[in-house]
Amino acid sequence: MRLSDEEQAMLAGEMGAPKRWAIEHMMQVGRMFDAEDLVPVSQAHMMADPESVGEAGTAFMEEMASHPESERRVAIPMITDPRGVDLNYYRPLGQTEEMADLERRFIAACEKLGILMTNTCINYQTIMPPVRGDHVAYGDTGVVIYCNSACGARSNFEGGPSALAAGLTGRTPRYGLHLDRHRVATKRYVVREQPRGLTDWGVLGAVVGRLAGSYWEVPAIEGLDAVPTSDEMKHLGAAMASYGSTPLFHLIGITPEAPDAKSIGADKLDGEDITPEMMNAFRSDFGAKGDKVDVVVFAAPQLSLVEMQQVADLVGGRNIHAETAMMVCTSPSVYADATRMGLVARIEASGAKVLEGTCFYQQYAREIGEANGWKRLLSNSTKIVNILGGYGYAPALADMEACIDAAVAGVVQ
Repeated sequence: MRLSDEEQAMLAGEMGAPKRWAIEHMMQVGRMFDAEDLVPVSQAHMMADPESVGEAGTAFMEEMASHPESERRVAIPMITDPRGVDLNYYRPLGQTEEMADLERRFIAACEKLGILMTNTCINYQTIMPPVRGDHVAYGDTGVVIYCNSACGARSNFEGGPSALAAGLTGRTPRYGLHLDRHRVATKRYVVREQPRGLTDWGVLGAVVGRLAGSYWEVPAIEGLDAVPTSDEMKHLGAAMASYGSTPLFHLIGITPEAPDAKSIGADKLDGEDITPEMMNAFRSDFGAKGDKVDVVVFAAPQLSLVEMQQVADLVGGRNIHAETAMMVCTSPSVYADATRMGLVARIEASGAKVLEGTCFYQQYAREIGEANGWKRLLSNSTKIVNILGGYGYAPALADMEACIDAAVAGVVQ
């Protein structure tokens, strides 16, 4: 790999041990993907919840934090994905003091490195979204696919260590979606049923993700009658990444790199229909009408301020069933605004709980379920029902209004 003079200095240890580790890590990743050099990045975003990081990862971060400040501080703005513990509300969930302590230690180490504890997977809605052509190093799959597709920025899926290395060096290997040739369409899909609402957009994303089925496929989608809102785009991308490991899609005539089919090479591809039957077949996978609901979850992705208002309006003046819990996860910045606007108070007056800076599946979901006896879970997030089946839950999918109706009634309506 070709290295600049500054990168050679990092490798030689002239900028300290943390940056030497980071540049070595980036070189190993780059060699794996045949990268010729490193590309400067303007931001890094790290997934590092304590359930994933564990004791070893926390000790590693503490070792990094032990170096002199001039050596350990990140070189570019660096932010974090949702945490695993809401330190203001964890014991009622069944989380332990050991879990909380691991979280506190990890946060303290991050802060010494100059990492901004944003604790969000919706940074593109809240914290300096990247612009078209901007090279970044992002971790969360929903963040990557939104920023690549809706913003036209450039990022691969960065694992936790790689995102940290990018933050310390301001570099990432130039491979994959940092290269023009990997951003052209490889599959073309024609929508034959218009999505209505957040959950439908998630279902569309899941169907396309399953069909595409590979990180290296780039779906181009056409036939949409309306431009999706930011929240609809968010659910579309999060589901597509969850079901297909997809980091980039194009909406022909909508997303910035696809003003028409020819611009992304889709004019040379045969189109495959996304039919109503395909959408309905997916929805039936998660049918659960009449079943008892133990917990209703709004998360994955975290809720925007607009979604918080929608939940508050739908739940206003009603009470969550005594045998059902309802969890709403949002970012700290949205939480602050929603508190100021009275939305959190309105939601929690129903008996629901708003969690700050966490996401349900990243906060010891299995242990929480076992501690509370939760099995039947309902959500409007296509992504989360895909994930939580592996955590011991029996998940069901419904739109936001139906989820809240079920939380009030205690059963799926």
